[in-house]
Amino acid sequence: MTVLRRSAAVLAAAAVIGAATPAVTATAADSPSPSASAVLPSGLFGRTDPQYDGVWRQSLALLAQHTVGVTPAAKAVDWLTGQQCANGAYAAFRAQPDAACGAKVPVDTNSTAAAVQALTALGGHDDAVGKALTWLKAQRNKDGGWGYTPGSPSDTNSTAVVTGALTAAGESPDKAAGDLLATWSVPCGKDGGGALAYQPDKKGGLAANADATAAGVLGVLGKGFVTTAGKTAADAPACAGLGGSPAPADVARNGAAYLAQATHAKGYLLSALAGAKAQPDYGNTADAVVAMAAQGSTGSAQRPYAWLEAHAAPWAKQSGPAAWAELIFAAHAMGADPRDFGGTDLVAALAATGPAPAAARSGEKAEEKKSSGAGLWWIVGTGLVAGVGIGFLLSGRRKRQP
Repeated sequence: MTVLRRSAAVLAAAAVIGAATPAVTATAADSPSPSASAVLPSGLFGRTDPQYDGVWRQSLALLAQHTVGVTPAAKAVDWLTGQQCANGAYAAFRAQPDAACGAKVPVDTNSTAAAVQALTALGGHDDAVGKALTWLKAQRNKDGGWGYTPGSPSDTNSTAVVTGALTAAGESPDKAAGDLLATWSVPCGKDGGGALAYQPDKKGGLAANADATAAGVLGVLGKGFVTTAGKTAADAPACAGLGGSPAPADVARNGAAYLAQATHAKGYLLSALAGAKAQPDYGNTADAVVAMAAQGSTGSAQRPYAWLEAHAAPWAKQSGPAAWAELIFAAHAMGADPRDFGGTDLVAALAATGPAPAAARSGEKAEEKKSSGAGLWWIVGTGLVAGVGIGFLLSGRRKRQP
């Protein structure tokens, strides 16, 4: 569920990347001199330019805090609700929330669905959630799924995140979406059998995609970002089932088996960024852990979870709030303590990227006032986009299959 899916926003980001090396990393401290055009909103999580992921990272951060019993700062919640368009949809980021949404501020299903999951969990936002759900339902394609932007072809990741939003809001699991996802499950006996494709190619072919598989498993199970482990069962060692379109339970089991095999050798998934050197994909590995646990394959998830505990903290520190949130979701799904994640307190690390939680703000007002006076400048430019910003953004759920 990491951040940027293939869309108009991704294409814009890709244009900025150009010949940049994906392995380059950058932080707020070592990025080029920031633009003095604006100051980051005080309620926003993260220090990087929110143009492509503001609502997404905010939603995940708020949801993660709620999951571990932390009450988010009121201004952080207000920032998210203030990003909603009049029609109920959300864009990745609105620099001028008071201005009407239009062609220059494209809305998308993923940001909207993420906000629904966060606001539903927090409670007290029935009007905003209701408007967002109405908009999401209106964007359903004839095949039963959702694309990233209104009218775009359905894809596994978008369909899964919207399904998660619907079920999180108390609606029944979506059968039509589940049936569609089942048709994108690679048949057993084929290359990548058990995995899900991001979407069929022009000839209807299905290419295994680990990122889409992790999302798809949650989608057919009717689960959102936050889930506990499914009923303990013997982990399926390989793809199994009859031909044709498998039932949702088969899709989840086979998807989990594919992810188990993909992470068995080294404990992690590899990055699939076109033209990039193969390297660990921390975000998708965390997603895989959540998916396997949700299906009940916690035994298979132990190896990648242990790898994340040993290696993921530096990545999350560079990548920001959504990354810390993903690790919290993985720990929660595994029934582990997110405050002791390989020696790292994920809860504290996430809190440090945004406004102080409501429960802690009384003792931190002086420091908060001091830091807000200094201001945090937006980090814009190719240094960020080619580094951790887009490296993380493109590492997850908005990837299209090759």
